[in-house]
Amino acid sequence: MKKTTFTILAVLLGLSLVLAGCGGKEEKVLILGTSPDYPPYENVDTTSGEIVGFDIDIAKFIAEELGYELKIEGMDFNGLVAALQAGRVDFVMAAMSVDPSRDVDFSDIYFVARNTIVSRDGYSTLEELEGKRIGVQLGSTQEDVAEGIPNPGEIVPLNRIPEIIQEIKAGRLDAAIVEDAVAAGYVANNPDLTFNVIDTGEEEGYAVALPRGSELLDDINAALKKLEESGKKDELVKKWFE
Repeated sequence: MKKTTFTILAVLLGLSLVLAGCGGKEEKVLILGTSPDYPPYENVDTTSGEIVGFDIDIAKFIAEELGYELKIEGMDFNGLVAALQAGRVDFVMAAMSVDPSRDVDFSDIYFVARNTIVSRDGYSTLEELEGKRIGVQLGSTQEDVAEGIPNPGEIVPLNRIPEIIQEIKAGRLDAAIVEDAVAAGYVANNPDLTFNVIDTGEEEGYAVALPRGSELLDDINAALKKLEESGKKDELVKKWFE
């Protein structure tokens, strides 16, 4: 009788473990790395404390299409590639330009932007910045643009755009090179500043960054294509840029 009881208990225990294993299936998670200081692409919402923006909404669309839960990790822009290469994040979206020197794989371009000069004095050409102190975001392609300034006084790389804007307002920087949609947002909130598009004949394309050889690349490109063809991208452009 004891042996029979033991056998029944063992079977029930085994069944319960199997059922528990089925119910405890781990949810697939994609970790996004971003730099939340670049509205309207990504910034921290002052009410909710959450990271929001154009890039974030696209990342959510990608995650949903691929069947993943999205987790967002905020950090300084110049640390994003290192986090990607170290495996701390699965992909990066931070208005990041396609730049082969970054040693990552890039998706298809999902948005095109232009560089501008933000200042108190209305500068509109790189030549006008000769001898000036110019702010750029550390690790950004705007650092490369600043190299085209003839005889700059000093190029000052800083971690975050709000720091750069404050340095201009305080008179410690003469100007900064900033992407147009971002510049428009900051100038709207700081009427003592202006911005002018730099006429270089070139536009800057933003893409999703992934580790070299990532199996996610083709799936993400497919999701971006669907984003475009479904009209969802147009909705997000209106939401964040108009």
